[in-house]
Amino acid sequence: MIGPTASTVVEMVGTGLAAGFLGGLVGVGGGVLILPLLVFLLGYPVPKAIATNVFSVVWTVTFGAMSHARIGNVDHETAAVVLAAGAIGALIGSAIFPLVMRHTGALRAALGAAFLFVSIRMLYEWLSRVPDSDVDRVPGSVTSKVLLGFGTGVLTGVLGLGGGYVMVPSFVYLMGAPVRLAVGTSMIGMIPMVTVSASYKMAQGLTDVLGGTILGLGTAVGARFGARVTRVVRPWTLKGIFGVVFLYVSLRFILSGMGIVGLGRVDIFN
Repeated sequence: MIGPTASTVVEMVGTGLAAGFLGGLVGVGGGVLILPLLVFLLGYPVPKAIATNVFSVVWTVTFGAMSHARIGNVDHETAAVVLAAGAIGALIGSAIFPLVMRHTGALRAALGAAFLFVSIRMLYEWLSRVPDSDVDRVPGSVTSKVLLGFGTGVLTGVLGLGGGYVMVPSFVYLMGAPVRLAVGTSMIGMIPMVTVSASYKMAQGLTDVLGGTILGLGTAVGARFGARVTRVVRPWTLKGIFGVVFLYVSLRFILSGMGIVGLGRVDIFN
């Protein structure tokens, strides 16, 4: 079982800070950046990386949600719908997770598909630079929000990536919400789904609790600095760069699921 030793604590602190900083710069959750680093850099088995990652995301979304709520970046009615449906979805996804763990190739391929979605989203934002909406609530029917929350919760339970990578672009591109409201509302909505997913995986004994805490706190701190730097660095350029990076990550996971390439510095499933 892999856990943070004295030699890896510094790496974890650095990973959390870097993930939070870069996530704050480009508008993605730190968990999307942490999971591939746990696998490729620290050599975690994929199931353990998923469990530890989603535990760290609990810290990130909790601090992030409080910050966005204070400055009014939350549509509370939408958040209530999404968080209720998301918690149910996360419970179902978490129940599915043990079954998926037995099929590691399929799990890698599913992660690859998730990162491909992130890559396409970032490259689209880099190329299109769609102007922001100015509405004061998230448009869309209650049914569409329930389905979005439930589906995101299932993915969170299975893949442990948080859910912002699905909800934010859905709020912005499908429902026409402003980015600030999409991010803040998704943060609130993610709290129950990541908590359910993290708790389920902790009960299975998969989570590196100390490592996840270090990563989560580092991400929360790093995100504050990343958000500040957006005032002087063009986020569009960074999204283009990270779109390419996540394209590589997605292909690496997919090809490893097909048995064509390995995943990292160790054979993580042995």
